[in-house]
Amino acid sequence: MWNDVTDLRDFYASGLGQMAQRMICCAMRIVWPDVTGLRVMGLGFATPYLRLFKGKAERTLAFMPASQGVMPWPEDEPGLVALTDETALPLPDCSIDRLVVIHALESTEQVRALMRELWRVLADGGRLMVVVPNRSGIWARLERTPFGIGRPYTTAQLHFLLRDSLFTPVRKETSLFVPPSRSRMLFRSAPAWEKLGRRWFPTFAGVLVVEAVKQIYAAPLNRQMEREQRQARVAVPGGVPLDSADTPPGHPGG
Repeated sequence: MWNDVTDLRDFYASGLGQMAQRMICCAMRIVWPDVTGLRVMGLGFATPYLRLFKGKAERTLAFMPASQGVMPWPEDEPGLVALTDETALPLPDCSIDRLVVIHALESTEQVRALMRELWRVLADGGRLMVVVPNRSGIWARLERTPFGIGRPYTTAQLHFLLRDSLFTPVRKETSLFVPPSRSRMLFRSAPAWEKLGRRWFPTFAGVLVVEAVKQIYAAPLNRQMEREQRQARVAVPGGVPLDSADTPPGHPGG
């Protein structure tokens, strides 16, 4: 289930959303302290967080899934956002150095296809940062924030998905230990909650921030699998592949 883009916009315009943004940005800054000269892309609703990198990166792009909707960004400047199918990004292979995924992985129904597409567009040795709701945290249990919509993850589940998708997890940070309350007192004390939670209660974080590296050596294996799949296609006598246009009437492919 996708968050609607207007709901996401309204959340990040609220005091609670701005506090959440600040806390998550702190964790993201720890993971990627310097992106100078790199090509950075965000997928999902990443624009509140791409401000960290805009002006430092060589270029900054944002892609919003069609099921979620799109909002212009940045304001009063040439647009850097595109509406797209999250499993068919309009980018060439190996074109992005750093890729941020937030408000996307927990919502898509095509997880494997999405992960394959992320692997395709990342440069060799490129790095992926995934931000997802933590299954053990309170934020995933309350639907009044975007982190309570969709499918939350545990660290083990997310690491398994990344490894299975030809990424190697290399770092994990946690964020959002403060309860999702609209109390201004809690907003002011959020940094203390973060410091205490990261040190003593990491299991109960609201979100997981995991960095992974693209496995370059997986490319030859993928090409070999593709060759084997092509060789296994049905053929008519004489070794000519059976195209869909030549499928006999009544055949399941017709």
